[in-house]
Amino acid sequence: MGGEGRVIGGRYRLGESLGRGGMGVVRRATDELLGRPVAVKELNLDGDADPARALREARAVARIRHPHVVVVHDVVEHEGRPAIVMELVDGGSLAERLARPGGAMTPEEAARAGLALLDALCAAHAHGVLHRDVKPANVLLEAGTDRVVLTDFGIASLPGAATTISGTGAFVGTPEYTAPERMQGAAAEPSSDLWSLGVLLCAAVAGESPFRRDSIAAVLHAVVFEEIKPSPKLGPLLPVVTGLLERDPQRRLGAEEARRLLAACAAGTTPEGTPPAGGTYTPTERAVAPPVVPGNDGVRDARGRRRGARAALVAAGAVAACAGAVTAVLLLGDRGTGTGPAATGTHTTATATTTATATATTRVTAPAPGPSAATTGTGPTDAPPGYKRVSDERGFSLIVPATAERSEQGVRTFYITPDGTFRVGVKTGAIPSGGAMASMRAADAAGPKNNPGFRDNALTPTTHQGMSAVLWQFTWDGFDAGEGARHTYDLCWEQDGRLYDVWVSGPAARAGETRAHFDKAVESFAPSAL
Repeated sequence: MGGEGRVIGGRYRLGESLGRGGMGVVRRATDELLGRPVAVKELNLDGDADPARALREARAVARIRHPHVVVVHDVVEHEGRPAIVMELVDGGSLAERLARPGGAMTPEEAARAGLALLDALCAAHAHGVLHRDVKPANVLLEAGTDRVVLTDFGIASLPGAATTISGTGAFVGTPEYTAPERMQGAAAEPSSDLWSLGVLLCAAVAGESPFRRDSIAAVLHAVVFEEIKPSPKLGPLLPVVTGLLERDPQRRLGAEEARRLLAACAAGTTPEGTPPAGGTYTPTERAVAPPVVPGNDGVRDARGRRRGARAALVAAGAVAACAGAVTAVLLLGDRGTGTGPAATGTHTTATATTTATATATTRVTAPAPGPSAATTGTGPTDAPPGYKRVSDERGFSLIVPATAERSEQGVRTFYITPDGTFRVGVKTGAIPSGGAMASMRAADAAGPKNNPGFRDNALTPTTHQGMSAVLWQFTWDGFDAGEGARHTYDLCWEQDGRLYDVWVSGPAARAGETRAHFDKAVESFAPSAL
């Protein structure tokens, strides 16, 4: 677009570069008409950059008038390239500060910055704008003042246009700061921005995020699966960070409670009470999986209709880094109503690599693990409210929804809620040649035949209580149009010379509840006399 000294838009004289990223360059400039300093972001249209990005960012920011959100003055075009003219915030970014020795913030200072960013995000959310890329590089610290400014709304989503995957298949955002539900392909929500704020608070105090790893695949795996260990340097910030880094968005700390805790920390006082339940983290192994080969077998549901036998795990995808701004190509899986592996509680989960995907991910939110039901055979009183433990005549016990009723379909045993909404399935048998993976590959291969609209399927090698296992998750169109799409979580593992397969399916729109039932079923499963 032209270097230093060039005039664009008939009035903006470009100065030195203030920063460069994957999408373009930000330069200091002078508005010669009004005689004021400004910043100009020149969009780089080389490669896969979106030519509409500048206008989208301007529209997003124009909706928000807030002291902690950067002000956009103008959008101009020069030599076929768009540029955004913004207020100039002198002082550099939080990322630049953290890169300097001793640049980390104190917990109190980070809390004050967090309050400003929380207010900025709430203002954006009130106008239907989701930022989707909250990270230190997009936070400006004005020199000589306490002003913190949220900038770079270039991948923000506007009402009616919220997407997680771009038209080219690129995942929008920076994986290290992206919420796990978005890694699974879910659309961004306000709670997704709050997760990113929690990661940013960790980085502001500790100097780096808790998900910093040596490779993009490892970052994605850490965000979705690994035990989250916030730095002890967080001190009084730990309660709010723990609440914001809850993997289940329905249990994640809300904006009002986060504001209360941040305000108390910023003031140097101890907040009354504690944040809502959250911060239950499941440690998992890191491993590389072989290519996923489809497979699946079909069954009929209690209504006599054919249904999918196994659930395919989220497929998250190939990852690319671009000048410090990372995008990840994700192919997601969330279908099914059948049988299969689970990754929660005490299981460990690994990344799955295919020709088109680099990592397989799934949401990991489980109750704090207690004694292993698979080895201790806990009794009927260990079920939490709303659940019951059943001892099945086929030689196993597990926890299911309290209202679920038993049904047999051939070799499969189901516990189904009266309205048919949630279905817990169990299958046991001899270990086939190739083990759990071969069984699940066969089930996945039959998915399109057995499950109308079968999609987003993926298999992930993992372990369950130290035993070889496979996690499968998928989505399909459901039993009828009125019911809508369904999602299945399925864990299959090898134990004491037998193959065990436990799965839970439910409406895709209620995947969080389905996952909660799945977590409890798998974590509590215990073989009995066979």
